Amino acid sequence: MSAATSNLTAETIANMPRHVAVIMDGNGRWAKARHLPRIEGHRRGADSAREIIRSAGELGIKYLTLYAFSAENWNRPKDEVDALMKYLVHYLKSETKDLLKNNVRLEVIGQIHRLPENVQEHLAKSIATLSKNNGLTLIMALSYGSRIEIVDAVRQIAEKVKQGKLDPADVTEAIISQHLWTRNIPDPDLLIRTSGEMRLSNFLLWQISYAELVITPTLWPDFRKPQFCAALEEYAKRHRRFGGI
Repeated sequence: MSAATSNLTAETIANMPRHVAVIMDGNGRWAKARHLPRIEGHRRGADSAREIIRSAGELGIKYLTLYAFSAENWNRPKDEVDALMKYLVHYLKSETKDLLKNNVRLEVIGQIHRLPENVQEHLAKSIATLSKNNGLTLIMALSYGSRIEIVDAVRQIAEKVKQGKLDPADVTEAIISQHLWTRNIPDPDLLIRTSGEMRLSNFLLWQISYAELVITPTLWPDFRKPQFCAALEEYAKRHRRFGGI
């Protein structure tokens, strides 16, 4: 048994999810409770992301999707958005070397064209640097909204029908999945939401149809390996029936 799995039950190790998605919520509330600027909550949240990425890789999880910035987040105050974009660049600069060392591959889903050019450039550079890795695939959802993603897929399919490349009768769930931003990524087995909020926040609505949900009251900046392992333990106890008996 490896050090990474030494504190997990045999049941959990045997039932490890292939793909974990996380709604990282509570940075602002964490900072407010400590009378700190909101950006401090985001900085502390980046520490949590670092630990969860490392832990997921050590535990043999193959895919980890982090909801880093939603399409709705563009509506936040400009100063906060600008600070988040600057911090994202800082994160990519500081973490890519460590991700490379830990065999992590990086993918991004969302309306990437809406991100500042320097953010797009650093994302492309990090993705290229990590492209040959074959351990954990880290998917960052940036400027992401599930409804936008589904609308985009429907438009692509409609265009193919219009051009005579696809018969409407041949449109299936698989066809729709093939036109989503996650087309090369298996659906999540487990969705974790921190901060105790009971909503999906427009995140992977198509993909999590049969995912197990674990809601924890822990705010994201306080969510570390013990809390992550607790969520995996909870997942291992579930019986996934996919509509069957």
